[in-house]
Amino acid sequence: MHRQILAWLLAFLAAVLSVGSRSASSEQTTTSSLGPFEAHGDIGAVLHSGSASYDSSTKTFTVTGSGENMWLTSDAFHFVWRKVSGDVSLSANISFVGSGGNEHRKAVLMVRQSLDADSPYADLALHGNGLTSLQYREAKGGLTHEIQSNVSGPARVGIEKRGEYVYVSVAAPGEPFHMAGGSTRVPLEGSFYVGIGVCAHDKDAVEKALFSNVELLTPAAAPAANPKLYSTLETIAIDSTDRHVIYVAPERFEAPNWTRDGAALLFNRNGRIERIPLAGGTPETIETGFATQCNNDHGISPDSQWLAISDQSQADHRSLIYIVPIHGGTPRRVTQKSPSYWHGWSPDGKTLAFVGERRGEFDIYAIPFAGGEETRLTTAKGLDDGPEYSPDGNFIYFNSERTGSMQIWRMKPDGSEQEQITNDDFNNWFPHISPDGEWMVFLTYDKSVTGHPENKDVMLRLMSLRDRKITVLAKLFGGQGTINVPSWSPDSKQLAFVSYQLIP
Repeated sequence: MHRQILAWLLAFLAAVLSVGSRSASSEQTTTSSLGPFEAHGDIGAVLHSGSASYDSSTKTFTVTGSGENMWLTSDAFHFVWRKVSGDVSLSANISFVGSGGNEHRKAVLMVRQSLDADSPYADLALHGNGLTSLQYREAKGGLTHEIQSNVSGPARVGIEKRGEYVYVSVAAPGEPFHMAGGSTRVPLEGSFYVGIGVCAHDKDAVEKALFSNVELLTPAAAPAANPKLYSTLETIAIDSTDRHVIYVAPERFEAPNWTRDGAALLFNRNGRIERIPLAGGTPETIETGFATQCNNDHGISPDSQWLAISDQSQADHRSLIYIVPIHGGTPRRVTQKSPSYWHGWSPDGKTLAFVGERRGEFDIYAIPFAGGEETRLTTAKGLDDGPEYSPDGNFIYFNSERTGSMQIWRMKPDGSEQEQITNDDFNNWFPHISPDGEWMVFLTYDKSVTGHPENKDVMLRLMSLRDRKITVLAKLFGGQGTINVPSWSPDSKQLAFVSYQLIP
């Protein structure tokens, strides 16, 4: 009897020690039958243990997972993984088993720094309702953000980590992979985890997904020259910072304007101005007559009847400002001197603000909408750029390097009372004021960057004009072309911008 009690005590003690030695975030199961992966386990707090199996004859994984969500500051899901380092790509066909369940249940392809619930990560998440998005957490314990694809329920999906950036791709049945749009910088240090996972988005439920034709590859080293440029037109909600892809193309386009009815976006590409519905689709070119070298300085009048363009197809081939009807027509020349670059429209529609280079100095000017004499508003040495009227017409906001770095300033419409608004260790460009007058968004470069070049790590930052507190809206690869011109939604809740991707 004593021996039985002793044996029971020893067994109990061993079980306690075993539980105590498990990872706080994952109970891992290692098996040699997981194809390209090494192990699987639950991440975070789950009420129902998940599972994973692999059918080598069909190259299909069956993964079940519980978990309340993969969002905010921590995750709860079942993960099948392999520990790797360097660049990696993972692709698969994904389908859920069974109908019903939460529409936000997720089946994911993921790269993840650790098995902790609050780890930095990036994933391509296919939701139960077909929503396909790039989700990411930049830092341990930080908030999760999302870039929603404009493709719903793709047949095949892929995620690729190259350097510090993560890209996602999608494909419809019978189509090759193409960029899903958007990318994010998530620095993963040393070794990290790559794999597949399932989250029920319901702590009391268990969901199942099939991952077929899984390919885990080490991509070839990127060539030093001639990567493929992709441009992605996106919107971002200022309250949640969630991003949504509208349009992607394997070429450069720039500088969205949001139409004042909220229904469409304008942008420039190959010297022309194009219009695309907010819901996406195929862009249409706006007729601008002889003006076929339009740059990224264009905008819509307050009454939505006119479009200001900056074009360099005429005369000395330096930029001049023209007005055309909003749906297209023959341009009417406004500025007589060049180069001139449009940036702002007074709320009453009577005056344009622009940047002009005169005798080697770039300054802010104003000119009547009907044409006439230009008025110089700034005279400080150094570049002044990006003028835009506040919605009440009381100020013109602009950026200036007069203090040694590029910062945001404002002045009265007649050029008086010039006042510095930002003063930090960055270079800040292109202030845009929300239609309700509450917010200012601007483009931020590192202090080491001169000018506003393309293809740089940049931030979109948001200032509350009530207390001048600044927050980061988004970190992205961009710069020139991202938000050169006004791009707020009419309700002041969203912003349109262009991000860029350089893909080998």
